[in-house]
Amino acid sequence: MKPTLQVRLSQHLSLTPQLQQSIRLLQLSTLELNQEIDQMLAQNPLLEADEDYGEPEPLLQDLASTAQKSDAGDVADARDGEGGDGGDGGEAGEESGEIRADDFGTTERDDWENGTEADDFDGIRELPSSAGAGSEEGERSETESEGISLREHLVQQMAGMGLSEADRVALMVLIESLNEDGYLEDSLEDITQGLLADAEPEDREELLDHLRCALRWLQSMDPPGVGAAHLSECLVLQLRALPRSQVQAIAILICKHHLELLAKRDLRRMMALTGADEALLREAQALITHLEPKPGRRFARNQAQAVVPDVIVQKSGRGFRVMINPDVAPKLRINELYARALRQTRGGVSNSPLGTQLQEARWFIKNIQQRFETILRVSEAIVERQRGFFTHGELAMKPLVLREIADELSLHESTISRVTTAKYMATPWGTFELKYFFGSGLSTETGGNASSTAVRALIKQFVAAEDAAKPLSDSQLASMLEEQGIQVARRTVAKYREALKIAPANLRKSA
Repeated sequence: MKPTLQVRLSQHLSLTPQLQQSIRLLQLSTLELNQEIDQMLAQNPLLEADEDYGEPEPLLQDLASTAQKSDAGDVADARDGEGGDGGDGGEAGEESGEIRADDFGTTERDDWENGTEADDFDGIRELPSSAGAGSEEGERSETESEGISLREHLVQQMAGMGLSEADRVALMVLIESLNEDGYLEDSLEDITQGLLADAEPEDREELLDHLRCALRWLQSMDPPGVGAAHLSECLVLQLRALPRSQVQAIAILICKHHLELLAKRDLRRMMALTGADEALLREAQALITHLEPKPGRRFARNQAQAVVPDVIVQKSGRGFRVMINPDVAPKLRINELYARALRQTRGGVSNSPLGTQLQEARWFIKNIQQRFETILRVSEAIVERQRGFFTHGELAMKPLVLREIADELSLHESTISRVTTAKYMATPWGTFELKYFFGSGLSTETGGNASSTAVRALIKQFVAAEDAAKPLSDSQLASMLEEQGIQVARRTVAKYREALKIAPANLRKSA
């Protein structure tokens, strides 16, 4: 075979290390970005934080000036950043039918505390991406006044109980075994087996006896209900701490054996099984609704991490000002001492062992700047498209898909997906993940589209105003939406209702 020489022209995509780093930084959350920066600062001596030094690297100064330009009446037109990559994102939701502590949990619109029955067993909450505009005054003061964990609270009580050394050790073992809600998830036998797996049976039995005694001590401590194995036992422990009465006895019977019927509000069946009349059952129901299904809840709040928004949107004149949150924008610069030394070396920077690290530091700063510029551009485009939401709230949300923003900014859809994942925007209505502003559209009678977010808001509004004795079915909700000019199937209503954590009509009914 005779060898020949051919010339062929072709195109292919090559991801340089700089582009790979840009893609990776773009999809990181604020917390992950800070960890990446700390790691880079530790590895590269030519990169440094500028808190203790002079002016920051000009590349990041440009970012600060870009944010200042957004102070115009309407959304700024900062369109200088570039970005392009590949990838996608997804989200899913699940809902369990079990009777758990979550079914009794308080929410932003909880009706347990104010005595109504419309939403006792369904948690109506904003979408998971919402971090809320702020907590209530009472919640804040309670959180600030506590300041200790559940473990510390229990250990403080144990100090004054005068227990023997063996009982103290056994009680400490149980305290360490509690989850954040105050439940003891493992049985005493499992705890014993885990501690003394290779010990003699007599030693394991002795420890088990100490743990049984310690469990009684634990369940007598504050908060009431701590140390329970499940919701039923937790509620019974709290009821037993109350003064004895006929209502208390019926409430204990319900929590022990008929908790599922209580969740379904099946008073007729409970009357047949308990022998109590309707008035007594309603008193017992009211008593149970004031119990705490998660004894460790108020201590767990202290450990909750607040969401720090990446973007801040403020009202400015007739428009909105969009800016990067200065608290999340890192201040980095090239170490001037090392850079000056490199410039003075023979052969120049490229021949120095530190030359590669200098180039990596410059790339890193530039890629971080590009990351925030892209986030700012996408946020401005979202605010421009969803101006109705920022003015009137979620009922005015419009349908929006990633492709629309991608086409407007000449970016790839996957880039928009990366930008909107784990990035948050502080708005006059609360703090939301950027993905919250995207949603499919439903057709209307006028030929337009209604956002799925707005439809969910309407469903939540309808359920909040319904008659507790005659809750609205999914078909009725679909009919009410059709009266508003929104054409939606019953199955779609059921899907949106489940996403809002709203129980079906038969579970919302108050007999």
